[in-house]
Amino acid sequence: MLSVDRSNFNPSRLALARRRRGLTKVQLAEKLGITYRALVGYEIGEYPPSPEMLDTISNILEFPSGFFVGPDLESVAARDVSFRSLSKMTAKHREVALAQGELALYLSKWLEERFELPEIDLPDLHQESDPEAAAETLRAYWGLGQLAIRNVIHLLESKGVRVFSLNIETSDVDAISTWKGGMPFIFLNGYKTPERSRFDAAHELGHLILHRHGAPLGRVAEDEAHRFASAFLMPRANVLAHSPRFASVPELFRLKTIFGVSLAAINYRLHELTLISDWHYRSLSIELSKRGYRTTEPEPLERETSLILPMIFGRLYEDGYTRSRIAYELGLPPLELESLLFSLVITGLEGGKTIGTEGTRRANLKLVK
Repeated sequence: MLSVDRSNFNPSRLALARRRRGLTKVQLAEKLGITYRALVGYEIGEYPPSPEMLDTISNILEFPSGFFVGPDLESVAARDVSFRSLSKMTAKHREVALAQGELALYLSKWLEERFELPEIDLPDLHQESDPEAAAETLRAYWGLGQLAIRNVIHLLESKGVRVFSLNIETSDVDAISTWKGGMPFIFLNGYKTPERSRFDAAHELGHLILHRHGAPLGRVAEDEAHRFASAFLMPRANVLAHSPRFASVPELFRLKTIFGVSLAAINYRLHELTLISDWHYRSLSIELSKRGYRTTEPEPLERETSLILPMIFGRLYEDGYTRSRIAYELGLPPLELESLLFSLVITGLEGGKTIGTEGTRRANLKLVK
């Protein structure tokens, strides 16, 4: 491994890499063959690890030794992030998600230094008490009318939202969002179905415009974001125009092709608009569960991908930036770089070149460096 100046060792980066791997201090100390107190000494900056120990840390955590030097990275605190399904989420998954979010901020800053990305165009609607009204206001503000949204990620990116992936193999983590430095971020779990990922993106958009100032929190905030997403993706007038005379599973399929959400979300929206009774809603929910459509989605949609990220990496490739070079400059493992783009750049980066339909387009971005 390359020699690293121990005097520049950054203990916060060690803690970040440990959390990204889902390890506690006790677990990492055991893997390193040192005492818990010795590891704490590294993480609070009492003393740096020896060169040999730093190599061992690098091997165990699968981060280059160069990652552990340099300035602090911007932190993402749990109190500043919206977490869905928090009651089901383990502390390990929460810490992994937060750590990956911090690495995404790190990558985003690196990209912002090189490209002029879309400006932020998100109104602050925290004073709007009705999520349905907030969704209608935002649609009007963005000039969307009542039409279904073809690609949620493309829309968010065009309005200045920075979208990255969470590469966490669990359904307990849906998505998270946060404002950092006046910039909105959404992180989507690429292991969710395309339909649920679209809804998760709209749900987090709701948090960004309704809860930017931190209140309300908990279940109330989650319910508001859920209602916002439902109304934003399935606007009232459009749903009424396509409402079936009698809702059935085949009719839910028909509406899915129009609005691009899960069958369960459509059932919920029909009930929310009182187009079906409580009994009818429960009956359809039971039928969806019997068919296994609550955890999987039949006839899945094509997964939405980023428009901006493939363009960025395509332009970087033209300028001689391979995947390895980008990862080296960031001090990250190449696989960690790809995990931040998982499901957003289709098959990822091969030799630095973006693969996929969007990646073949010539970049239309303004370089700033």
